[in-house]
Amino acid sequence: MIPAAFDYVRAGSAEEAISLIGEHGDEAKFLAGGHSLLPLMKLRLAQPTVLVDIGRLTDLSYIRDAGDHIAIGALTRHRDVETSELLGQYAPLLKHAASHVGDPQVRHRGTIGGSVAHADPASDLPATTLALGATYVAQGPNGAREIAAADFYESFLQSALAPDELLTEIRIPKREGAGWSFQKFNRRAQDWAIVGVAAWRQNGDSGVALVNMGSTPILATSVSAALAGGASIEEAAEQAAAEADPQADLNASVEYRTHLAKVLTRRALAEASA
Repeated sequence: MIPAAFDYVRAGSAEEAISLIGEHGDEAKFLAGGHSLLPLMKLRLAQPTVLVDIGRLTDLSYIRDAGDHIAIGALTRHRDVETSELLGQYAPLLKHAASHVGDPQVRHRGTIGGSVAHADPASDLPATTLALGATYVAQGPNGAREIAAADFYESFLQSALAPDELLTEIRIPKREGAGWSFQKFNRRAQDWAIVGVAAWRQNGDSGVALVNMGSTPILATSVSAALAGGASIEEAAEQAAAEADPQADLNASVEYRTHLAKVLTRRALAEASA
């Protein structure tokens, strides 16, 4: 299908992008890699009147050591996340999960910030950053604010970002030496996950998040609570769907998704504990 008519403007900096969004109001949208927004526009599920292109900004593309966390600019390409030696040392779960995003062409164009801001529950990186306890930084006309990943995802494709805010940075706590695993079940290579699990364990602490098990990425707090209480991996994995609200579609029933979540969580915890 053909998108509805829209105006296009290219921002020269993050500050200009925020100004342009404020100028054009709620009907304006940021355009970075475009892999999430453009398909919605073609189906006319999204009909912005103005696209503010931020895809060529360089000031939001970086991966830096920031002391107790790794700071990742929102316009950092998936490929740069996938190949980062810094993330390999301090957050290998995120580095590995990025390698599962789409195909090489998608990873060379798509951005981590676009994936997070789009808030698709079937996307790999929102759930992975959620499991890792990430903090997102949003910049708006009134300044910057930090949003915990656990508070960011509100409903299907809806986040805590205000219409006039730009996601500028993802902050990942350092977890050097932690065990980790990313499990993804799909029908074909490069498909969206039918169910996915991102998990890590370290010194009695853990984080587990689920892909495509509800209207938002799901933080499986019951699994972590069970582990902290002395449960075995098998017992903890049985709690995988406690916070989830899986939906049936052409690929899987509710029961099948629930079963997959438990199986993949058990595998992820076993690998993270090895």
